[in-house]
Amino acid sequence: MLKIRIIPCLDVKDGRVVKGINFVNLKDAGDPVEHAKYYSINGADEICFLDIRASIENRSTMINIVKKTAEKVFIPLTVGGGVSSIKDIRNLLNAGADKVSINTAAILNERLVYDASERFGNQCIVGAVDAKMNENNWTVYSHGGTKNTGINAIKWMKKLEELGAGEILLTSMDRDGTKNGFDLKLLKKAADQLKIPIIASGGVGKLKHFKEGVIKGSANALLAASVFHFGEVSIKEVKEYLKSAGINVRIE
Repeated sequence: MLKIRIIPCLDVKDGRVVKGINFVNLKDAGDPVEHAKYYSINGADEICFLDIRASIENRSTMINIVKKTAEKVFIPLTVGGGVSSIKDIRNLLNAGADKVSINTAAILNERLVYDASERFGNQCIVGAVDAKMNENNWTVYSHGGTKNTGINAIKWMKKLEELGAGEILLTSMDRDGTKNGFDLKLLKKAADQLKIPIIASGGVGKLKHFKEGVIKGSANALLAASVFHFGEVSIKEVKEYLKSAGINVRIE
């Protein structure tokens, strides 16, 4: 069993980390570079930066923040939000990102995922999917969760895999910020269909939710935000808890 990765997610708006519930009611949670540095020192396996307004505001993501972070952080850095071209991806990788997350742009132009994975390698390309339950099916939302595309989420993740995405960042919009736990049915269904790793996102509130994401949801990595940002649990606590449950994690 590969080591399960623990990934703090930094949602960034106007240069600040924010966190909300179901993608709305955002609260300020601090400086992104300092957060990333803290998590890097304190056991995070990777850091995920998402510029949550970039696609809505039709602009590219935060190169300067990525550069500053890459100077201080020495674990893999995934960056997403407003990534819409090969040039955007190249700029982020040159700025210090290790992986680039593509969400809205992939929906608008499937070819981008294929071209990007061919050019930079599929290990650099993360297919991000924001999914919400609609009439007994999970539907994909774009533009920071504001537009219902009508696309079936499971089928779309399979398509992203076929196009060359190296992993999937799967966020349950229904669970986002609720602290009620991951959407385990969604995770399990995705894991049963896909061969590439799945990063579970949306809903962590307790230590047991991390374990459930692996045991019941078959996730390969566990992403969380507010429980880390507001000091409710530490990455060290999560890893020790998972290790005691027989789950393989990296502990230094």
